[in-house]
Amino acid sequence: MLKNKPGKNLQSYTENYVLFDLETTGISTIKDKVVEIAAVKVEGGRIVDEYSTLVNPEIPIPVYATEVNGITDKMVKNSPTFDSALYEFIKFAGDSVLVGHNIQTFDLKFIYRDSMLYFGTIPENDFIDTLQLARIYLPELEHHALTDLARYYNITVEGAHRALADCKMNQQVFESLKEAIEHPSEASKAVKRCPRCGNVLRKKDGKYGPFFGCMGYPDCKYTENI
Repeated sequence: MLKNKPGKNLQSYTENYVLFDLETTGISTIKDKVVEIAAVKVEGGRIVDEYSTLVNPEIPIPVYATEVNGITDKMVKNSPTFDSALYEFIKFAGDSVLVGHNIQTFDLKFIYRDSMLYFGTIPENDFIDTLQLARIYLPELEHHALTDLARYYNITVEGAHRALADCKMNQQVFESLKEAIEHPSEASKAVKRCPRCGNVLRKKDGKYGPFFGCMGYPDCKYTENI
């Protein structure tokens, strides 16, 4: 649903949601473009529908992006542009909670940026970021990338870095995280969270000594003295 402000970061489990993923021409949420969008609709913890399309970014896809996701200029030549694909995604999502990995600092920025560009407003859906959940509820893991979490839960990583495959992988990861979310360990209870954005605070070394800094940096610059 389109409104004028983003939804809330829920940091919890829900059994009904739309999980989505983007593939892009690069990591800049200012200048890069979407080349693929996919989503799965989940009810009662099970996938009941899906949406997926390549996107013509109307600019050449850099070689380094193709090396990651395998998407080429030839593949997207006859695909819809993102105004059309985004409109269909918003219809598909409706007012569902949006779930995804690192969506607060990456994917949602593309959605908000281009929704404002094409439609003059942005989706107000509440959202859940599985990267944040993993950092909070699985603090014993050294790495929390989607493929790392999939391997931790013995979920296949075949097809990784294509949007629909990542959606299905992430959906299984989110369902697997349910147990840790609903029955947190003592270690996860001790994880410090940013009071501004809800992300994890990590101990860092600065010019004037150690401090706690938000993992949402540079979007969130909250710090806390030790």
